[in-house]
Amino acid sequence: MKNANRTTGLVLTCLASTVASGVWAQDWPQWRGPNRDAKATGFNAPKTWPKELTQKWKVTVGEGVATPALVGGKLYVFSRQEGNEIIRCLKAATGKELWQDKYESGGASGPASGFSGPRSSPTVAAGKVVTLGVRGMLSCLDAATGSKLWRKDDFAAWPNFHPASSPLVVDGLCIAQLGGRENGAIVAYDLATGDQKWKGTGDSPAYASPVLMTAGGAKLIVAQTDKKMVAVNAADGKLAWEAPFAVPPRGYNAATPIVDGQTLIYGGSGRGFKAVKLEKEGDGFAAKELWSNTEKSVQFNTPVLKNGLLFGLTQGNEFFCLNAQTGQTAWGAPSASPDAAAGGGGGGGRGRGGGYGSIVDVGSVLLALTPASELIAFEPSDKAFTELARIKVAATPTHAHPVVSGNRVFIKDTDSVTLWTVE
Repeated sequence: MKNANRTTGLVLTCLASTVASGVWAQDWPQWRGPNRDAKATGFNAPKTWPKELTQKWKVTVGEGVATPALVGGKLYVFSRQEGNEIIRCLKAATGKELWQDKYESGGASGPASGFSGPRSSPTVAAGKVVTLGVRGMLSCLDAATGSKLWRKDDFAAWPNFHPASSPLVVDGLCIAQLGGRENGAIVAYDLATGDQKWKGTGDSPAYASPVLMTAGGAKLIVAQTDKKMVAVNAADGKLAWEAPFAVPPRGYNAATPIVDGQTLIYGGSGRGFKAVKLEKEGDGFAAKELWSNTEKSVQFNTPVLKNGLLFGLTQGNEFFCLNAQTGQTAWGAPSASPDAAAGGGGGGGRGRGGGYGSIVDVGSVLLALTPASELIAFEPSDKAFTELARIKVAATPTHAHPVVSGNRVFIKDTDSVTLWTVE
């Protein structure tokens, strides 16, 4: 019995050590986390929030607003430096570079030149990392070694503000929105070989990222174009459903669609939000409108769905909460950052803020990162906006989404990546 107690104690000690070290902390393998819903696990909110976070390391990586991906203790960073687009693999614990792959590429131009580096975030799946460059270069590398597996440049065009949609991997397929106004398409490539498997609906890509949705027993890829909301079959790319959703002048379809079972919630600049239920109808699907809300609109922020509530940041940089069952506005809050507008940049929003902030559901609290590089903790309540902490995390603007794993927060600013811990 004494030996058994010793063994049990040893196991519990090892478990506690493992959890404390963050080994079991959740990976963040793609845009908005494992399920593209901006939810993180393993975060322990402090009883008293500190005035500053603890900086573990900081590495200069170059320009870009692509969010890093975190898998198995490795951080994958996609950026632009000295005329090249670079995919780096860093050791997450120390920031040490393990490998890099680069190729020559022009940066963003014209009205998008304020952000010259990549917008699209890396996706890590099945031992591979996929990136979509600012001029449409789609790359697949070995995640362990950085060896190039395949690289595609099939579409010699891009949207006005360059590709921002992040590739999605489903059932061995790498699905990306490619091309521009004349040749836009949703395209699926074999993740292992790079062979094109299907090419779906046209229209110029929007700046939102596609998501996976299961409805009527079918796997659907839901995406925004600059004119529509669409759903295509994941297996063959055939159109299953579409609805008009054209952008207004100076507006953008940049908010990732939100999936809640068979309910799809989407919104855009100046158009508020709409919730529909997708139901099987013949060979395709029909959408039953559940509600609409024109009081709150987003530009670049994608709201977080938590406990039947939507928490987001308007294009005017105001926090808000909607009831996701009825669409009613629960509350709106003052400006997220007094100088948020200063964090704007090319791509619509320079000098106007544009609602670039990102929100992460970490359990008992919500964490918001504003373009003014402030990390704001607030309560996930439908009663009122209650701020718990506001902490500066960078000296330059932050437009990439934060990566949260346990109590670690990875922040990509204008040219660097920093690991902070909440203690």
